[in-house]
Amino acid sequence: MELKFYKYHGTGNDFIIINNLDGKYSLLEQEIKLLCDRHFGIGADGFMEVLSSNKYDFAMKYYNADGKEGTMCGNGGRCIVMHAYKQGIIKQKTTFEAIDGEHRATVENNAVILKMNDVFTYEKRDNNLIVDTGSPHLVKFVKNLKEYPVEKEGARIRYSSEFPNGINVNFVEMVDNKLMMRTYERGVEAETLSCGTGTVAVSIASFLFLEVKSPVTIHAPGGVLEVSFNYTNKGFTDIFLKGPAQFVFEGKIKL
Repeated sequence: MELKFYKYHGTGNDFIIINNLDGKYSLLEQEIKLLCDRHFGIGADGFMEVLSSNKYDFAMKYYNADGKEGTMCGNGGRCIVMHAYKQGIIKQKTTFEAIDGEHRATVENNAVILKMNDVFTYEKRDNNLIVDTGSPHLVKFVKNLKEYPVEKEGARIRYSSEFPNGINVNFVEMVDNKLMMRTYERGVEAETLSCGTGTVAVSIASFLFLEVKSPVTIHAPGGVLEVSFNYTNKGFTDIFLKGPAQFVFEGKIKL
């Protein structure tokens, strides 16, 4: 089977995207894992399919780099919207469906503004926040983030018995009035250069613990993202994730 693919990244979080509107492709878990492998495949943090939808402009199906279907990916959502726009599948504004439901998005030059789901439940635990922003996250405020053992500590938390289904871990520090973030990502099982749902989680944590007001700007190793939201005593609504979505290259590969 020959597969036509497109490579995108959102602040260094990179993805393989295929158009599968007609459903002609049916990939196995091990094939997706191979495609995402940086030594034996194309290389990516995740894999996405553009699928047809009866109700929306298209449907997004996301797989982690381990080949298993994943939860919502914020950077992936922004990249797949930019891809669909460049392919003429959508106009500048779109509504699509993902594993966590409906999402609205707008393309603005090289950036995509993506509406995320409302957040009404979260748990403060010491100086940490546990919250689901489409994917589960633990946000941990640390010192000396630049030298912090993200992969070692991230793996310890992700595989702890406390989280039987695993969890993404975001490590955060305020440096010179800038919010800095590093992420250990479940499914990739390593540090990634950025994380969209993690950026939303960090924004919420920064509001709750540091009183940082919306819009919140967050600096990840791969670039800068912005999150805006409304907050009431019920929770967080009108959450929008904004950042660049960059086409890298396209090609064909035989499986």
